[in-house]
Amino acid sequence: MRPHLKMLAKAPKHLLAALAVVALLSGCSTVKGWFGGKSKEGEKPTEPAELVDFTASANVSKLWSTGVGKGEDLLGLRQVPAVLDGRVYAAAVEGGVRALDLQTGKQLWKYQPEKVKKQPDLRLSGGPGAGAGLVAIGTLDGQVIALDASDGSEKWRAKVPSEVISAPAIGQGLVLVRSNDGRVSAFDAGNGERRWFWVHDLPNLTVRGNASLTLGPGVLFVGNDDGTVAALSLNDGRVLWEQTIAVPDGRSELERMADVDGAPVLEGTTLFATSYKQETVAIEGPSGRPLWTRENGGVGGLDVSSSYVVVSDLGGTVWALDKYSGAAMWSQPSLARRSLTAPTIHGDYAVVGDFDGYVHWLRLDNGEQAARARVGGKPVRGKPVVADGILLVQNVKGELTAFRLQ
Repeated sequence: MRPHLKMLAKAPKHLLAALAVVALLSGCSTVKGWFGGKSKEGEKPTEPAELVDFTASANVSKLWSTGVGKGEDLLGLRQVPAVLDGRVYAAAVEGGVRALDLQTGKQLWKYQPEKVKKQPDLRLSGGPGAGAGLVAIGTLDGQVIALDASDGSEKWRAKVPSEVISAPAIGQGLVLVRSNDGRVSAFDAGNGERRWFWVHDLPNLTVRGNASLTLGPGVLFVGNDDGTVAALSLNDGRVLWEQTIAVPDGRSELERMADVDGAPVLEGTTLFATSYKQETVAIEGPSGRPLWTRENGGVGGLDVSSSYVVVSDLGGTVWALDKYSGAAMWSQPSLARRSLTAPTIHGDYAVVGDFDGYVHWLRLDNGEQAARARVGGKPVRGKPVVADGILLVQNVKGELTAFRLQ
């Protein structure tokens, strides 16, 4: 599936032409040699791999499924739920924010932005963030709305200069928001007053999307569209260090895209990040010193188990890398060109969603397919979420489904 792209207003005319070419690619076709991955004999190189039958080795059951709204399908977003204290907080562009019981899916409350006369409806675009008794959500017109996590009542609103298409992070007394102009804004969690902001220049052409923010002790990690990760002080937003994940080289703007659009994962003192240039890096969190790098990666992010870093590349191959050295331990190419989400660790399995609404469980020890389920037949773009042993998957139609391993 082609990537969704975003372009700044200052982009030159030849970039508009390049974007038009991309837009003409139909359905889930790809450009041969661009997204990587070789085709099997007899398989068309631009078509998604067909799913093959296998004997399931994992017993997966669906707990519940519910609709949380609509409107994401054509916007290139990756809406995902947030989980806090046994509650699931989910949102859609059109449909407000809902709190659901994690075990049953029962709706506990719903927040719908109030309609203002002669103004367009607020479209909730970034996915919710939850923490410290708050649920925060961004909109396509740059508003940030903070809700009381207990009952959904609105506590405060703030404004940022551009649309918000990633979930806010909440912690250490702050609500932290990444907007689409490369800015990170920190707001007081109690009253919404802005504490500080940080701006990072954007390339002319980037993948549609922003990495969600990753909190550490006294520090905020930000994946940037130019292929870097920055560590910011939570006190004042100053840069503690900045490290290149992938170099944006190439002859065209398309070739130079190196976005870090999946949230970096912090485990202990090690930060793991991956980029559109298919580079995955382990970094010493306090200092920014690279520990290892590997030429396997993708735009949607990664997840970390006790032994592996698991990542989906742009061609649709899922890789397991040794957490301590970066060495490739296994790869699973059977889902080629199926526009996979970033993987999520669910028990002893790595889980990815695809463009056709399928969810795939792969064994962590060897990458073999272990189970498969479908969630409504619409694309899954957001990384699945795991909480208390339950896997949550939201598709672009706003269908949210919960699974449990037996």
